[in-house]
Amino acid sequence: MLNIIKGATNKQVLADELIEILEEMELDGYIYIGYPVLGGLDGKIKVDALLISKQQGLVIFDLDMSSDESVENKEILLDELYNNMESRLKRYSYLSRRRELQVQISVISYAPRWRNGTDEICVSKKGVQELLHDITWKENGYYEKLLESVQMISQIKKRGKRDYVQKEQSKGAKLKKIEDEISCLDKHQSKAVIETVNGVQRIRGLAGSGKTIVLALKVAYLYSMYEDKVIAVTFNSRSLKGQFVQLITNFIIENTNEEPDWDRIRIIHAWGSRNSEGLYYDFCRANNVECYDYQEACRKYGRTSSVFSKICKEAVENVSSTQKLFDVILVDEAQDFSKYFLRMCYMSLPKDDPMLVYAYDELQSLDNNNVESPEEIFGYTDGKPNVVLNNDDGKKEDIVLYKCYRNSRPVLITAHSLGFGIYREHENEEETQLVQLFEDKKLWEDIGYCVKGGVIEDGKEVSLSRNNDTSPSFLEEHSPISDLIKFESFKSSKEEACWVVEDIVRNLTDEELKYQDIMIIHPNPMYTKSYVSDIRVMLMERGINSHIVGVQTSPDDFFQEDSIAITQIYRAKGNEAAVVYVINADLCVEGINLSSKRNILFTAITRSKAWVRVCGIGSRMDKLIAEYEKVKENRFELNFVYPTEVQRKTMRIIHRDKNQSQIAEIKKSNFTLEEIINKLQNGDIRKEDIDKDTLNRLKDVLF
Repeated sequence: MLNIIKGATNKQVLADELIEILEEMELDGYIYIGYPVLGGLDGKIKVDALLISKQQGLVIFDLDMSSDESVENKEILLDELYNNMESRLKRYSYLSRRRELQVQISVISYAPRWRNGTDEICVSKKGVQELLHDITWKENGYYEKLLESVQMISQIKKRGKRDYVQKEQSKGAKLKKIEDEISCLDKHQSKAVIETVNGVQRIRGLAGSGKTIVLALKVAYLYSMYEDKVIAVTFNSRSLKGQFVQLITNFIIENTNEEPDWDRIRIIHAWGSRNSEGLYYDFCRANNVECYDYQEACRKYGRTSSVFSKICKEAVENVSSTQKLFDVILVDEAQDFSKYFLRMCYMSLPKDDPMLVYAYDELQSLDNNNVESPEEIFGYTDGKPNVVLNNDDGKKEDIVLYKCYRNSRPVLITAHSLGFGIYREHENEEETQLVQLFEDKKLWEDIGYCVKGGVIEDGKEVSLSRNNDTSPSFLEEHSPISDLIKFESFKSSKEEACWVVEDIVRNLTDEELKYQDIMIIHPNPMYTKSYVSDIRVMLMERGINSHIVGVQTSPDDFFQEDSIAITQIYRAKGNEAAVVYVINADLCVEGINLSSKRNILFTAITRSKAWVRVCGIGSRMDKLIAEYEKVKENRFELNFVYPTEVQRKTMRIIHRDKNQSQIAEIKKSNFTLEEIINKLQNGDIRKEDIDKDTLNRLKDVLF
């Protein structure tokens, strides 16, 4: 099968003709249009099209729309393309054997307006096909490695080198094998990186589907293709900044042989302040609108999770004509932002040529926000939506990354089960055990689930599972399930701390893991510092350093070479580790704001690249363990009755997010009702004493 990846090109007609030529040949591989950009001694050169095939190896295409038959100039260009590509591939030792490059490189010019061709210049479609038929390559296992080098995935692998590993069955050795297995971008990731539109593009995907990597690669690609555009990358988790800087730097150097010009790439936080750059702050200053820092915003709108949304709403509604800030904006973690922030991003782009890309995973919203449709986000003019994405399969405006490369199938399904409450024991007043559910039923298939039994219809039983195509088997085959996932219940936080510390010591000493391979996550930012004090003291007694991210270190710095990262959930987002310890998980089992609590649990578990340990205290933790046991009993499948529309509505009401004032009002009302009931039961007042109109209104509300 030939996978077609369409990048930016000003030779679209010839590009379409070339695709048609190659599709007729039934080749197996990838054809890239407008990719890559090759750095050389004489500067950068853009490739019109590139074929990577198991039959032909690597073929560079020059697409010539002119009728200027200068063979000498053409040969100079083809030689430059060949030499730059050869120079680039020779940098990868895994593509050579005894210093000899093992990749077949060919260069072809397709020039249909020329009258005469040569061995490398084809003037007809038939000529291109004949020349390709004559090219043969014995790939001998180098095809995947060739794809890896062209896609620049080697830069990701460099971050996790494990040359020190000696024990064949240690966690360090298993992790090395996992990292080596993830060699290439799949076709959906490749499309997300290279296929770019004028307007709005959204990238939806599971945790671990590579959204952050894709955005960093996309920045490198856009930077190389458009030398006149200023690109901004923005996000919610400040710890993502260092990750973006490192990835983008490495990708651009590998692509162009040059350090990035940071005047053309701005990696900025969403909010910002008077002392630090942020998209919101830049927007307000450029458009002469009042802007707020966090404390000022809380004083005006209250200390709630929606405070940033409210100041963004105020800003966009107070501007009629906006100033351009950037040419391109890429937004990571878009599920954490309201439509007003995304609208602000769109308003900060040139009106005639906006380029906005936003990526998200709806279930990772820690504030229980739903990402609205593009029509709702970007509004309407004269009754017509300002932005409409074509949702047909394969269209580049809306790309779904359904394959998970971080979490194994058992870990991901466990996270989804607990996040949705699939096997939860529901309370008496609830009509379904579920806490939340996708509104769009098609999303289950979009994120890689298949219907194993039943149907996804209201009131009907359904069984959902994942296969090797969406959850690669190598992510789970290295260890037994009992080691991939562990749930532990303790009588006290001290007992929990002892277990976690002993397990960390074992991972560092016996399992050949590094400090950066371990992450400890606490679900509630208010209690993280005090709750982890026992763990930190015990680690220090064993000679192991630790740091609370954003407290002992800058919020922009997450992992350290000689210290274990301890974090609250909001700073954990966007990061990953081989072993993740979710502590005090009993906080996420039941109670008010349950949807957000379950999202926290889902997000924490899905930070794990291999092994996860979920720990907590008391009876609530026992309930969570009972849920996990049911996940195992059901062979890591999601088996449930799909709730009806009425049940879904009730579910959203019961588990909706409530702010502190609402919680206080509910407690006050419950206390008042309880007091009235006690008085009625004790005979202090009789029901006849209560006004009939009040009784009728109460009946109407309750029944």
